[in-house]
Amino acid sequence: MANEYIRGNAVRKINEPNHKKDKFHVQEPQKKNRRRHHMSLGYLVFLSLAMVLMVGTLAWYINLQSQIKNSVKHVAQLESQLNTLKQDNDEAYNRANGNVDLDEVKRIAIQEYGMTYASEGQIVTYSDGGGNDYVRQVAPIPQN
Repeated sequence: MANEYIRGNAVRKINEPNHKKDKFHVQEPQKKNRRRHHMSLGYLVFLSLAMVLMVGTLAWYINLQSQIKNSVKHVAQLESQLNTLKQDNDEAYNRANGNVDLDEVKRIAIQEYGMTYASEGQIVTYSDGGGNDYVRQVAPIPQN
C-alpha cells in the first residue's frame, strides 16, 4: 500500500494526452481569421472621415454649450444690473419727491414770478370725445 497514491487536483495524472497540440490547433484558426479581416484602404478612409466628423461635431456641440452657458450668465448679470438700477432710480425719485415742499413752490410762483390763480372767465373746457390724453390746437383759442 505504500506505492499506492490518490489521484486528485495536486497529483499529475499519468495516462492523459498532452494538451499542447490542442492549443496549437486552436491558435491556427485564430491566425487565419486575423489574416482574413484586413481592412481595405477605402474602409480605413471611411472610418477616418467618420471619426473626424464625429470629433468635429462633438467640438461644435461643446462650443455651443459653452456659448449658451456664457449667454445665460450674461443675461443673469444684466438682469441683476437692471434691478439695481431700478432700485437706485426709485430711491432717487422718492428722495426728489420728498425734498419738494409744495407750499414753498406755491409761494415762489406767486411772490417772485407774479403768478395768480385763474379766474372764472379764463378757464375753458374742451370735450375731446375720442378719449385722447392730449388736445391738438388747430385754431386759436376763443376769448370770451
